[in-house]
Amino acid sequence: MRLIFRLAWRNLWRNKRRTAITLASVFFAVIMATLMMSVKEGVYKSMMDGMVASYMGFAQIHANGYWESKSIDDAFLFSDSLQGVLAQHPEIVGTVQRIEGFALSAAETTTKGAMVVGTDPEGERQMTQLDERVVAGDFFAPNDQAVLIGQGLADYHDLGVGDTIVLLGQGYHGTNAAGKYPVKGIIKFGSPELSKQLVMLPIEEAKRFFGTGEHITNLVLLFDYPEQSVDIAAALQSELGERYEAMAWPQLVPELVDMIEADRVEGYIFMFILYMVISFGIFGTVLMMLAERKHEFGVLVAIGMKRVKLGTVVLMETLTIALLGAFLGMLGAFPVCASLYYNPIEFAGDDETAKMFEEYGMEAVIQASIDPSIFIQQGSVVAIVAAVIAFYPLFSIMRINANKAMHS
Repeated sequence: MRLIFRLAWRNLWRNKRRTAITLASVFFAVIMATLMMSVKEGVYKSMMDGMVASYMGFAQIHANGYWESKSIDDAFLFSDSLQGVLAQHPEIVGTVQRIEGFALSAAETTTKGAMVVGTDPEGERQMTQLDERVVAGDFFAPNDQAVLIGQGLADYHDLGVGDTIVLLGQGYHGTNAAGKYPVKGIIKFGSPELSKQLVMLPIEEAKRFFGTGEHITNLVLLFDYPEQSVDIAAALQSELGERYEAMAWPQLVPELVDMIEADRVEGYIFMFILYMVISFGIFGTVLMMLAERKHEFGVLVAIGMKRVKLGTVVLMETLTIALLGAFLGMLGAFPVCASLYYNPIEFAGDDETAKMFEEYGMEAVIQASIDPSIFIQQGSVVAIVAAVIAFYPLFSIMRINANKAMHS
């Protein structure tokens, strides 16, 4: 086998131009495919961070029917029995209690509907690193009677740190919810939609504002490994029964899942076309090689070389050049993707591209992913394509007529 590989390697460099053309076609195709998938996965991660990791959480528990009604009247008590069920799952490393409701936010001359969220400041530090998203002012403390507001909402009301915002709404079971709060900090979310409507209170102040007592509307679950959230939520649903609903992030933001899946399908179609081009490029090189070396193959068969061995040599040539091109392509793609990962492209707020991102509820940033699986996947596809094509010259040599080949 070692001798066959050495023969295949030497044969490749007998025609350096043909080998270089094939290597270049595979090299640039792998770079293009890897870069495209890297950027797509990076955008998906940005969407996940903007909607799920930075606010929604990977799993939540509510009273049954709350997620459909979004009514504060469907609040529930975080009872000892519920805590006992959660304690049976060591994968859940913590919880964050929230109260979510709606109110009219008002400044001196402007009004706008807002989503008012009461939350545990320390829990938010642990789960969403919310304190790191404060772009002006300070993060609130558990006993503060002050708010954090989204940057978009602050811009709409022309509010800064220290200014006052008025909230008017309906509390628990029809009670009046009204309050006037100083703005302690302004936060910027990855999702522009959140930044345009979110007002956050410490949870104890939110309980007083909405009049819920000890009831909450959302219990966000914390995980060391978020990929476990779907399975854990399904297990909790069966254990908690009909009184509660345990939902993982695909149920919480189904529109995000649908958008990612639709975009992935579009990407797969483009990748299929790209790899068809690669396949025809490799196949064309193989056909050219067979035509150029037909006389040589005829002579070798005529002097007694076994067709199987000759075909294996040619098979190794095709596989070697394809695998080498794929490997070089992966090496060449990494610095390009790494550059976009560490230096993401940010678009200004008035740019057309930024507005397009905003329509999809995404931050206007293009950042690639450097997940090793992306690079390995593209190289593997090229290897599979080359392996399939490599059998063509093997079958051709097995049927070769030595006399006709020598006279070609």
